[in-house]
Amino acid sequence: MSVRRLAEDQFQPAGFAFNGENEAWAYKTIQKYPAGRQQSAVIPLLMRAQEQDGWVTRAAIEKVADMLEMAYIRVLEVATFYTQFQLGPVGTRAHIQVCGTTPCMLRGSEGLMSVCKSKIHHHPFERNAEGTLSWEEVECLGACVNAPMVMIGKDTYEDLTPERLGEIIDTFEAGNGASVTPGPQIDRHFSAPEGGSTSLLSDEPKTKTRAKKADAEAVSAPAAPTEAARPKSTDAETNPALKTPVTAPKAAAKNAKAVEEQPGVAAPVEATAKPTLTDKNRPAGIEKPAAIDDLKLISGVGPKIEGTLHELGIFTFAQVAGWKKAEREWVDGYLNFKGRIERDDWIKQAKALAKGGEAEYIKVFGKKPR
Repeated sequence: MSVRRLAEDQFQPAGFAFNGENEAWAYKTIQKYPAGRQQSAVIPLLMRAQEQDGWVTRAAIEKVADMLEMAYIRVLEVATFYTQFQLGPVGTRAHIQVCGTTPCMLRGSEGLMSVCKSKIHHHPFERNAEGTLSWEEVECLGACVNAPMVMIGKDTYEDLTPERLGEIIDTFEAGNGASVTPGPQIDRHFSAPEGGSTSLLSDEPKTKTRAKKADAEAVSAPAAPTEAARPKSTDAETNPALKTPVTAPKAAAKNAKAVEEQPGVAAPVEATAKPTLTDKNRPAGIEKPAAIDDLKLISGVGPKIEGTLHELGIFTFAQVAGWKKAEREWVDGYLNFKGRIERDDWIKQAKALAKGGEAEYIKVFGKKPR
């Protein structure tokens, strides 16, 4: 950031005071902040001072500091840090900020700066002979779609050409700036495409075309298979048989047999070597007890995995602690964990939790579970 200093003494007025309307606004703004936090109003008050006089004078900084009970240097730090504050005199009718960031530069902002140099002054921040106009180059003004653009006061003027900017400058110079409409200076609504919308139109011909296309697709679409012909899933999340874990193996076997007996229907083929629910190595499940353990205390078990374990009839730490190697491999394959049960050592965790809860877990692992 370039060094920013207050204007020389010859430009500084002897004092500053808000006019009646702005002073009332200032005190009302200060009251918006909680007790002891009134200094947060420093930026709004400095902006109002700038809007009143055109730039931030030393006297204005001291006035704002007094109103907020701040040291002068603190308010000076704010004013010199933010480039939105003008620290020297600017044009009394217009100070033109030309965006020079990449999108605007690619769309011709250099041409806009050339207009400012020819009509106002060759150097930024220098006023014209009458003192009514000044200009500067700034960073992104936030309307890149409408590049190139300038800002005058609080208004932006977008989609500019050098010729159009020249006309705007002349209008402000004549004291008729209020007659210039802000925003895009071409046939465009805000940031919409030039000439109006070209998509997502709701005209009747296109609606009828879409309707005809939908009807044609409906006629040509193959009929959905009947429920009797649809293969039954054995996935733990969709198989109703798993709602009663103890009877799940029998129900799953019955479903598989029903599929095999249906003529013309191929039995579903597992995409991966996922263990079946009828596998002999599947851990034994139990009926849901009145009090169940929070399996999520085992590192590696989240809400979804806990729900799947419940569907398999696994509700206690003791059950997990008692899994043999073959049973652990079955669960690992069924959950598609790829060795996670061994890596996270579910068995050791479950044994500690089953023996003495969190206290035993901390004793064994030196930390709280999850």
